[in-house]
Amino acid sequence: MLASIKKAGSLARAASAGQRRLLSIHEYQSVNLLNSYGIPTPKSIAAKSPEEAFNVAKNFGNDKLVIKAQVLAGGRGKGKFDSGFQGGVHTVDSPEQAQDYASKMIGSKLITKQTGAAGRICNVMLAERRDPSHEYYVAVLNDRVTQGPVLVVSSQGGMNIEEVAAKDPDAIITTPIDFEKGVSKPTALELARKLGFKDEAAQQEAADIFINLYKIFKDKDATQIEINPLAETTDGHVLCMDAKFGFDDNAEFRQKDVFALRDISQEEPSEVEAQKANLNFIKLDGSIGCLVNGAGLAMATMDVLSLHGGNPANFLDVGGGATPETVKKAFEILLSDPKVKSIFINIFGGIMRCDYIAEGVIRATKELNLTIPLVVRLKGTKEAEAKQMIKESGLKIIPFDGLDEAAEKAVQLAHA
Repeated sequence: MLASIKKAGSLARAASAGQRRLLSIHEYQSVNLLNSYGIPTPKSIAAKSPEEAFNVAKNFGNDKLVIKAQVLAGGRGKGKFDSGFQGGVHTVDSPEQAQDYASKMIGSKLITKQTGAAGRICNVMLAERRDPSHEYYVAVLNDRVTQGPVLVVSSQGGMNIEEVAAKDPDAIITTPIDFEKGVSKPTALELARKLGFKDEAAQQEAADIFINLYKIFKDKDATQIEINPLAETTDGHVLCMDAKFGFDDNAEFRQKDVFALRDISQEEPSEVEAQKANLNFIKLDGSIGCLVNGAGLAMATMDVLSLHGGNPANFLDVGGGATPETVKKAFEILLSDPKVKSIFINIFGGIMRCDYIAEGVIRATKELNLTIPLVVRLKGTKEAEAKQMIKESGLKIIPFDGLDEAAEKAVQLAHA
């Protein structure tokens, strides 16, 4: 039982985190954004075909390059392609080598610790090789403690910052930022000196990067900017060698240029479809499709299914304004997953009317020729009318009043 409780809790947390849907962009896009604010990076150019990679390398003006997989996931260097080719980051010494590597990477799926077993479709970026003498970590984040943005820096970059925090928390320096004024030059210079940048020129370059990173953060409604590593190179310059950005989806209406960079090929197709219908949907790995209203009830529903030995196939919150058409669309998304063996509908009608849900369920069952067992629990506004509609439909819909009993039945049907 304890294992089931832990499993249920982890599923709920995963769904809760996933629902935030913060836009991420590719590394080559991040480089362009950094450069537009005067932040130095290694010269980098994206390529979408092996031939384009050859031409980019040929005209780069530098023979020592790196080819990097462009997928929205970490762990690319240690990743593996579905073709069997190993590694998403390689050094390149000629245009022919660039073309060869690109032919093995572009269009294939890179599988990393963050992509899941399915992997993600890959393009590539070619960048000049710059040798670091030391690697640092820099991030601008929103901080719940100070209730504002903070600048997080460490002299131990180029590695997992969570591991640094666990082993040597004193190696991480967190500085609150005044939202309106940003990072002052004296503060930025003091941080650069604390981190150990060698000379005054390097300290000035690092300080300017800190200041401009916050400008991007504020101007573009970012939720996070992570530079790992920020490198002091052997020739004495300071460069952002890799960057990860996250942006607040609520700011899409005023950040059209940023959100135009969205790459839906990197997203779960069912989640993209759900977003078009204003459904909060996160795909999971189980066999019980869930349709619920309200994020809290949706997570509680997944918990109860897990406690009874089931595995939710998704998190799906239809919200308080769902219509019969929305419910039908939700069914289409659930049924697109071949792993789904039963469907559990759990509705508490406050703002949401149960009869709307019932109408959508009946319509979807008829029009989609539903053959998967369907368990329905409806409580609240228009509950009696909804139950009567289901009863009169003559369809094979299994109604319940109790949550535990309904969840247990959905699990049994999924395992049948």
